[in-house]
Amino acid sequence: MRQSRSTEEMGVLLGKFGGTHNTKGSLEMAYLLMFVILLHLITLAMLFIATMEKSWWVWDGMENSDLWYNCRFDNFTGTWLCASSKETEWLQAVQVLMIISVVFSSVSFLVFLGQLFTMSKGGLFYFTGLCQVFAGLTAFTAALIYTLHKKEILPDSRDLTTGHFGYCFILAWVCVPLLLCSGVIYLHLRKKKK
Repeated sequence: MRQSRSTEEMGVLLGKFGGTHNTKGSLEMAYLLMFVILLHLITLAMLFIATMEKSWWVWDGMENSDLWYNCRFDNFTGTWLCASSKETEWLQAVQVLMIISVVFSSVSFLVFLGQLFTMSKGGLFYFTGLCQVFAGLTAFTAALIYTLHKKEILPDSRDLTTGHFGYCFILAWVCVPLLLCSGVIYLHLRKKKK
């Protein structure tokens, strides 16, 4: 009896999503809610790393370029020497789109947490889902621009055939389907009616 009551309390605390009011349904919805929150936080962390970290393009492991800096490893001092990236219109577009994507995903998460406790029963998380879908579309556009215009974005002095895309670029592409999927989940998620 005590366990079913604590499960019921968990359903109330987490917003009572979908399903029936029995303990099995409440527990399933609690797991769904935890999955959605975990997916959102993981995607947001990956998106932030892709935006801020220094590996969008790599030349032979000793030099790399990101959205903000071009860096070269100095063997003598054992440190990375970085200089600001040459500002091109394409690079600025990628920078702005990635920042917008991080902002919209962050806003989406905060709005979702607010809606959990303030939205009326039976309400849908449309705004949260739309923000998340918009974050996915802006990340997609940024990664696509970088893919198509890397010759204009990267330093002129380097041969692109000796380099390859770095892990931050790959993270940006991985974030796109995750953001879109979580956005669709939010659009279909309904706060449980009594």
